[in-house]
Amino acid sequence: MGTPAELISPRSPRVAAAKRLARRNFRTKERRFIAEGPQAVREAALHRADGEATLIELFATAEAAGRYADIMAAAEAAGARIHLATDEVLAEISQTVTPQGIVGVCRFLDSPFDAILTARPRLVAVLAHVRDPGNAGTVLRCADAAGADAVVLTDASVDLYNPKSVRASVGSLFHLPVAIGVPVEDAVAGLKAAGVRILAADGAGEDDLDTELDAGTMGGPSAWVFGNEAWGLPEETRALADAVVRVPIHGRAESLNLATAAAVCLYASARAQRASGGCRSVTSSE
Repeated sequence: MGTPAELISPRSPRVAAAKRLARRNFRTKERRFIAEGPQAVREAALHRADGEATLIELFATAEAAGRYADIMAAAEAAGARIHLATDEVLAEISQTVTPQGIVGVCRFLDSPFDAILTARPRLVAVLAHVRDPGNAGTVLRCADAAGADAVVLTDASVDLYNPKSVRASVGSLFHLPVAIGVPVEDAVAGLKAAGVRILAADGAGEDDLDTELDAGTMGGPSAWVFGNEAWGLPEETRALADAVVRVPIHGRAESLNLATAAAVCLYASARAQRASGGCRSVTSSE
């Protein structure tokens, strides 16, 4: 493939089309979203969904194209349309204060909730009423790191494809199935029917995470339900859970933020599940 001509005008139709994806209504209409930065674009270039490459289009400055030659090669292999562009053009598309010189346009990649259930997940993060895009992306990243099988965003949560959510996931969006727009009642009912225990994370929970671990109740399939950053989970959502669990505060901190609490809960389940599968328990002697 020959070297593409450099885009120099922020008013180019290609640039305008990419810039519009900052708005949810355009993302929904086009079923496309923006991934910024080398890690996200690299993962997008390597990802496929339903037999199609996820990365459709790539914009990069000449400097970034040279620095990230592997990403450029992966994008070309994926069949993406590649544009070299000036810093001014990249700044027009980018949603960050300091653009990293590389931006991708991607196809939507969310999974049907039924497909997640069919796969018999053992660890799931359910984001119910989570409205901050940075938190949503960070919890998705935590779920990926903990080895979760899927993430579910309910219909009351933020848009998965919000640029801040995508950036905060740091590429994890491309690593595990994510269902969106599922009513929390349907998410809980479906997971329970699939044999998954529902744990609602709440600072006012009657059960303690340490107590759950000591009782050996967390080794089976589990789904953690995480609530709103400011006011947690409403009573009607807590009532759907098999247990409402709080992360113990052993020091003087008033509470944990959503992403930190999610990381603690997901890793606790992951550790318990690994132990029940034959890995040495943290409480056993050598």
